[in-house]
Amino acid sequence: MTKLLTMLAVFLTSTCLWAAQDITGFWTTIDDETKQPKSVVHIYAHDGKVYGRVVKLFNNPDATAKNVVGAPRIWGLDILWDMQDAGERFKGGEILDPKKGKVYKCEAWRDGDNLIVRGKIAFLGRNQTWLPAAGFQSPAVAPVPAKPVME
Repeated sequence: MTKLLTMLAVFLTSTCLWAAQDITGFWTTIDDETKQPKSVVHIYAHDGKVYGRVVKLFNNPDATAKNVVGAPRIWGLDILWDMQDAGERFKGGEILDPKKGKVYKCEAWRDGDNLIVRGKIAFLGRNQTWLPAAGFQSPAVAPVPAKPVME
């Protein structure tokens, strides 16, 4: 019996070590060209998956998303959806580049206090570093995901 309990304890401890670090919270995205803050994205969990919604735009709060049905404002739009914990990273999701109107496969992981978000097509991709955003508070109830419909 002792051996069984020891094996169970080792198994539970080792499976916890393989879980990806939590990526939920508020993250500041940085413009690749100007290196200035571009937006704040709220990453939240819903039904075992992770989603990301733009909650603030720094320069153009009325900017709209290209190639999305209805041309919605970027502010309030889910741009990341369906990511799942895959061990060391969150994978299996997609991310929308609202300026270009393109959707890419996506994965994300923590690097210290920062979040690395990788958008990719096949094996080609590009990483962005998102920084923690201070002064934002998660709502009492997580938002309901709303994947945008592309044209």
